Amino acid sequence: MKHTLILRISIFWLLCFGFSATAQNDTIAKPKRNKKPKIEAKQDSIPSKIESDSTAVQLKYGLRVGANIGKLAQSFLDEDFSGFEIMADYRIKEDLYIAGELGFDDKNTITDYLDVTSKGSYIKAGIDLNVYQNWLDMDNMVYFGFRVGGSTFSQTTNSFTVYTTNQYWAPQYTSTDAVEISGLTAFWAEIMLGFKVELLTNLYLGANVQLKFLASESSINNFEVLYIPGYGKTYDSGIIGAGYSYFLSYRIPLYKKNK
Repeated sequence: MKHTLILRISIFWLLCFGFSATAQNDTIAKPKRNKKPKIEAKQDSIPSKIESDSTAVQLKYGLRVGANIGKLAQSFLDEDFSGFEIMADYRIKEDLYIAGELGFDDKNTITDYLDVTSKGSYIKAGIDLNVYQNWLDMDNMVYFGFRVGGSTFSQTTNSFTVYTTNQYWAPQYTSTDAVEISGLTAFWAEIMLGFKVELLTNLYLGANVQLKFLASESSINNFEVLYIPGYGKTYDSGIIGAGYSYFLSYRIPLYKKNK
């Protein structure tokens, strides 16, 4: 009897334990899985082409021609002078140009004892080196130049008076017979410093100063050359001369290169 009671009690506790475990499993909620959000890329937000934000600077190459407006002004204001000069340069490298001038002078030199006319043509050729650093697409110049020049001309002595130290006793000799000597030549070299500023597209204003060194000139019997076209006066400067010019020029654009 006793054993039967113990067995019933054991079965009762086993049934209670089993029912409690089943109820506990049903009340425990299963964790839900978090779904990852879908990221949809808009088609417009993805660039189809990558563009470079750098811009290449293009240098203009071409023939630049102009006129010496200083000589035109002098011809208008000075009745003893007439002349003209045209200039040109051509870019061969970023900062290097071949350059030259071609002109004609007719100069009448009058002093207390002389009246002499010199006229003829000249040509100068050389290079210009730009030392100015332009911003972006600017095209200005501050340059050093070198030229070799040559002139062919004539000199006419219109009148002259022989100066004597003893003017009280001896009369001064004066001649008014014009004497022309043609076929004269002269050669020189010059260095210059100048600038060119682009006023409008391909239109430039410029000026320069020149220091000249006379290499050779024709000689005249019993007289001297007073003025050399393209070089200037020689009677008070010897073999070293100076000059200046200012000009307007226009570049004929031919092509461009990236800097």
